[in-house]
Amino acid sequence: MDLFLIIGIFVGLFAVLTGLLMKGASVSILFSPEAMIVILVGTAAAIMNSFPKNEFKNIPKLFGAVFKDKQKEDPAELIKQIVEMATETRKNGLLSLESKIQEINNEFMKQGLEMVVDGTEPEYIRQILSDDIEAMEERHRSNAAVFATAGGASPTLGVLGAVIGLIGALGNLNDTEKLGESIAAAFVATLYGIFFGYVIWHPFASRLKRKSHEEVSNKQLIMEGILALQEGKNPKTIQTKLLTLVKPKDRKKFLEANKE
Repeated sequence: MDLFLIIGIFVGLFAVLTGLLMKGASVSILFSPEAMIVILVGTAAAIMNSFPKNEFKNIPKLFGAVFKDKQKEDPAELIKQIVEMATETRKNGLLSLESKIQEINNEFMKQGLEMVVDGTEPEYIRQILSDDIEAMEERHRSNAAVFATAGGASPTLGVLGAVIGLIGALGNLNDTEKLGESIAAAFVATLYGIFFGYVIWHPFASRLKRKSHEEVSNKQLIMEGILALQEGKNPKTIQTKLLTLVKPKDRKKFLEANKE
C-alpha cells in the first residue's frame, strides 16, 4: 500500500473539513446521499459511455495499480547487471549468457537476451522490443484515461447536482429556514464533484502516467544495453552510454557504488 498516497488523500480531506469549520459550517452537511449518488453513479456512467466493457471491468485493477507501492527496478542495478553480462560475453562469447538467462527475473530483459543468444538480427530485436514498449505505453495511456475522464466528468456533475438541489429548494420558498438548508445542501454536490475531480481522479491519472514513464525508461535502458552488448561493445563504453539515459541521482548512485 502506498502510504504517501493515503496521506495525500487525508490531507485533501483535512483541508476541506478545516475550511468548512472555519466558515462556521457544520460537517454534518457533507453527509448527503443524494449528492454522492449524482457524483459517483454519474461518474461511473460517464466512464461506461466513454470506454468499452472490458476496460470498465478493469477499473478495480487500476485502483490496485494506483495504491500498490510497487518497488520499481533500480536503474543503477540494471546498468550494473548489463555491464557485468557485457564483461562476461567479451571473455566467453554471447553463448555464455545462456546459463544466466534463466536466473533473470525481468521478463523484458530475458526476452531480449534470448534473441541475442539465438543470433537474431539487431534490427529485428530492436523492433520487437520497441513494439513491446509501445504496446505497454498504449495500455497505460488507456488506463490513465479512465481516471482522467472521471476527473473531467466529476466537477460538471457537481454543478448538475447543485442544479437538481436548487430545483428542490424552489419548492420551499415559503419556509425561509428550510430554504437556506436546501440551498446549502444543493452545493454539497458541487463540493463533492470538485473534490473527487481534482483531489482524487486527476491525481490518480497523473500517478499512473508517472509510473508508466518510469517503467518505459527502464525498458528503454535495457533495450539499449542489450543491443550494445550484442554489438560486442566494450563494457566501459556500454556503461557510459547507459549512464547518459538515467537521472543524475541514479548516475551518481551507480558511480558511488562501483568506484574502482
